[in-house]
Amino acid sequence: MHFPGKELFFDHEDLIVSKTDVTGKITYANHTFLEVAGYDEDDCVGQQHNLIRNPNMPRAVFKLLWDTVATGQEIFAYVVNSAKNGDHYWVIAHVTPSFENGNIVGYHSTRRVPNGETIRGTIMPLYEKLLGIEQNNASKKDGMTESVNALLGILSEKGVSYNEFMSGLMRND
Repeated sequence: MHFPGKELFFDHEDLIVSKTDVTGKITYANHTFLEVAGYDEDDCVGQQHNLIRNPNMPRAVFKLLWDTVATGQEIFAYVVNSAKNGDHYWVIAHVTPSFENGNIVGYHSTRRVPNGETIRGTIMPLYEKLLGIEQNNASKKDGMTESVNALLGILSEKGVSYNEFMSGLMRND
């Protein structure tokens, strides 16, 4: 994977927190989010959360993430984000739906520092494979579908769900 800029880090004690509405527009970003991503609150509140999407992040993982939380379930994911200046940073994201009167009204994401060995040894090779599938297809939609199916196939071979796979990796963090 090729990343322009440099890798940013934040303290293991800090948490990046953001909230979105059901369409993915940021409604809240804590000081750590703003500091690490390099945005002012006015720059990001009201903007789509993909404002910080890194091009090295497979679309398949986000598809799985959004499909999962839309059903009312939580999900964990390793995510590489982009800062405003083009630098990047890795997180473990825990995304949960927010409910009001039994209806999903938005999403809450808490991110923490991941283990660098897990990123380099497992996540980056997996994401490179998924990105390759996505980028080698003339259709973005078909590429994402093939990438999702490849990810689901890998999980099936391991006999685990996505969240079980993530939980296993997070034991090292």
